[in-house]
Amino acid sequence: WAYPPFILSSTAAAFGYNVTRFFTFYGLQLLKKDLSLSVSPLGNPGMPMPMSMDKWFPVPGTAIPGMQTMMTGMMKNTIRSKGVSSEAELRDLCLEAGVKMIGCQMTIDLFDIRHEDLIDEIDLGGAATWLDQASDSDINLFT
Repeated sequence: WAYPPFILSSTAAAFGYNVTRFFTFYGLQLLKKDLSLSVSPLGNPGMPMPMSMDKWFPVPGTAIPGMQTMMTGMMKNTIRSKGVSSEAELRDLCLEAGVKMIGCQMTIDLFDIRHEDLIDEIDLGGAATWLDQASDSDINLFT
C-alpha cells in the first residue's frame, strides 16, 4: 500500500524534516518505474473498502478470481473522486521535496529485480546503510 509511506514522507519533508526511506521486500515495488500496484483485501480484513463492501461482503469472498482487480479499480476510483493524488504523484512530490529513498540491494538481488526497472532517483544499500542513517534520527519509519 503506497499511500502511508508517501503521505508521511511528503508531510515530514514539508515540515522541514530530513527524510530517508528504506524500501525492502514488498515496499521495493514502490520504487519501480511502472507503478502497477493493486489492492489486496484478502490479506488485510481490517482494510476499509469502497462502498462499505467490507460490511456486507465476506472476507473469504475476496479470494474469488477477479476480486482483486475489481477492488483495485474501485479503490482507485474512490481515491481519484476524493481528490487524493495518485501513487506516482505522491512519489514525485516526495522526490521534489528531497526525500531520500534507499532501495534494498539484497532484495533486488534476491528477486532478480533489474536496475533499469527502478526509478533513477534512488540510492541502493542494505540494512547497514539504513541503520547508519536511522541511528542518527529521532523518528524512524520502515517500508
